Amino acid sequence: MAYFTNATFAFLKDLAEHNDRDWFDENRDRYESHVKEPAQRFILAVGEELDRVSPHLRADPRPVGGSLFRIHRDIRFSKDKRPFKTHTGIQFRHHKGKDAHAPGVYLHIEPRSCFLGMGTWRPAGPALKKIRTALVEDPEGWRAATGDPEFQKAFELGGESLTRGPRGFDMDHPLADDLKRKDFVAVRSLPQSFVTGSDVVEETLALAERGAPFMAFLCRALEVPF
Repeated sequence: MAYFTNATFAFLKDLAEHNDRDWFDENRDRYESHVKEPAQRFILAVGEELDRVSPHLRADPRPVGGSLFRIHRDIRFSKDKRPFKTHTGIQFRHHKGKDAHAPGVYLHIEPRSCFLGMGTWRPAGPALKKIRTALVEDPEGWRAATGDPEFQKAFELGGESLTRGPRGFDMDHPLADDLKRKDFVAVRSLPQSFVTGSDVVEETLALAERGAPFMAFLCRALEVPF
């Protein structure tokens, strides 16, 4: 069964070219039919087998506050006043988390820029300190999680890093480069055919399983179950 189609990407491409409220209102049916509804069906289907990755991840098909991110941008404090995102984001986050910064599995759908991500993006200061402390106290655990051959075949570590070392951490530590990370995320670039394929649910779950040791390390560091 296909969830997303070429029409999904056509809508997002058109939205990037006509990013205004009038155009969106005229094309709202396309958004509902080709983006929102397929995403909700996809979330439900993944949720049926998400325990394969962890029983603590949640698949929530609600249109607001669930796994599907809003298409509307928050422009209150941004110089960029375009009202809509030109991608679709779906996050299966840890049940202890309340927002996008929680540990989880993330699928990003955008023309020419699809990817699957795992981990925690821009964790808050206390959470970031816990992860860095875990790297210092358990470097072998980190190396085992990120050096696993199956993990390395599937993902690359991504995100942004500090230019200098974080305060309170020894930059002579063997994991000094990792201690500078502001994001602890693993990323796999995906072709459009992955997203539009009939086996997108199974392939998403299979990739997420390969990233489970990485997620397990982060959850241990954050003192939440995995």
